[in-house]
Amino acid sequence: MSITRTIRRAALAGFATLLLASQAWAQMEETTPRGAGEGDGPYDRLILRGVTIIDGTGAPPMGPVDIVIEGDRIASVQTVGFPGLDVNEDRRPDLEDEDNPDATTHEIDLTGHFVMPGFVDMHAHTGGGGKAPQPEYTYKLWLGHGITTSRGVGHGPMMWALEEKAKAARNEIVAPRMYTYARPGEAWDGGAIDSPEQARAWVQWAVQQDVDGQRIDGLKLGSYDPPIMEAVIDEAHQHGLGTVAHLGQMGVGRMTALDAAEAGLDMMTHYYGLFESMLSSYSIQDWPLDYNYQNEQHRFGNVARLWDQVDGPGSESWDALIDRFLELGFGIDPTMTIYEASRDLMRARNADWHDEYTLPSQWDFYTPSRAAHGSYWFYWSSEDETAWKNFYKVWMQFLNEYKNRGGIVTTGSDSGFIYKLYGFDYIREFELLREAGFHPIEVIRSATMYGAQELSDPSGSEPDFGVIRTGMKADFVVVEENPLENLKVLYGTGAVKLNDETGDVERVGGIKYTIKDGIVYDAKQLLADVREMVREAKAERATTTSEDPQN
Repeated sequence: MSITRTIRRAALAGFATLLLASQAWAQMEETTPRGAGEGDGPYDRLILRGVTIIDGTGAPPMGPVDIVIEGDRIASVQTVGFPGLDVNEDRRPDLEDEDNPDATTHEIDLTGHFVMPGFVDMHAHTGGGGKAPQPEYTYKLWLGHGITTSRGVGHGPMMWALEEKAKAARNEIVAPRMYTYARPGEAWDGGAIDSPEQARAWVQWAVQQDVDGQRIDGLKLGSYDPPIMEAVIDEAHQHGLGTVAHLGQMGVGRMTALDAAEAGLDMMTHYYGLFESMLSSYSIQDWPLDYNYQNEQHRFGNVARLWDQVDGPGSESWDALIDRFLELGFGIDPTMTIYEASRDLMRARNADWHDEYTLPSQWDFYTPSRAAHGSYWFYWSSEDETAWKNFYKVWMQFLNEYKNRGGIVTTGSDSGFIYKLYGFDYIREFELLREAGFHPIEVIRSATMYGAQELSDPSGSEPDFGVIRTGMKADFVVVEENPLENLKVLYGTGAVKLNDETGDVERVGGIKYTIKDGIVYDAKQLLADVREMVREAKAERATTTSEDPQN
């Protein structure tokens, strides 16, 4: 057997072990069906009155308008006046349908509120039995933060994820719309994906798997050897599947972000392979000679040391990489939020929401561990954080320049790891894009229209969600304060503000309503449900601990 073949098999065996572990980790409890009173609608005719819209396209806010929803679609968007003046009642659409007097109708007075398209989380995991066993815990955190569409990479094991996707599509559960991306080899007993032929065979098998009318939407790839990468991407595109890759360090020597884009990859997630496409002194990262990938502090600590090993902003390789990505229509889902603890561990560990919203089992998963993925705080140092701060400066500059030159940058969270919580830390991604130089309206565009576009199939068909337009899906985020002035009002915990009239310090904001498929969810009630789940879990743990004779 050749050395190359031996190495490939060893790498694939390691991947298979990780995949099996992740599948066992992701086994979930049965999802609780949507209960009575969980969401109002959809209605034959629903009108949101007097709102200011931020439509997702990059256009400025406009209002007041009335939005007419029929079933799960936007029927019309009608301007009804001018700021500072009374609404022109003659311009308002009628609630009653003269052609259908028996229609169910409803209207909500949202004068002064802001409405955006539903948010799209492009890198989502539902949790797992070891840390967040109740799917509705995660789903309600997502919806409570305006996420109406999530791309699971994966939400959980492939067949389970398809079952959840089907339930969500029928609105039988309280959950966002789900896009299911599978990993090569998942759920298959046809052997290892160790050749281009096997890669193609798995894709051909996977696209035929159907659960209640739902099939996979795309593939989540690693940094495979070039022949396998090219084959799996080509076969995926032949079947209308999207592709995204986490180009991990064990394969990035042969599959950088540029290599993957040249092979036809649609998007990269995270940063892996990006800096490796612009290295200056070596063709690989300048690894410490005692490095071991299985030591996760080595793994994550050394990522940041790439910041000064690249040809930086304005260099020939920097500009050439942006040019080539643009030519190829390459998308970037950076997920800056998931790595932020690396540059400020105390901030992430002490976030406002942990006490009331983080399950004790999830907290256990975050704490330092030699075995738990992403729990690499064995002895995190100021030197590590300084390197990560420098890394973020370069990373953010690349993302901002790419966006300014027409590149697609989306919003994803990868929450459930590294002190990052579902929903809350998706909103944190907005603030990080703002820090990178994005205008707040550009941030909203990345979270809505751009995410929807990247989820359309490779043929280029237009998505039916992501912007506020007649005929589109009725997915909305409704908030009372102006999110462009302060993105913090989108957090479930709101933003701290001094009330100058009373002298009291208050919290304002939090999303008021999340509307998905024309169903109106009280976002604050969803978060109250999560708080109760956490309270019950803590009470159960306290009881169990007190009864344990070993304590």
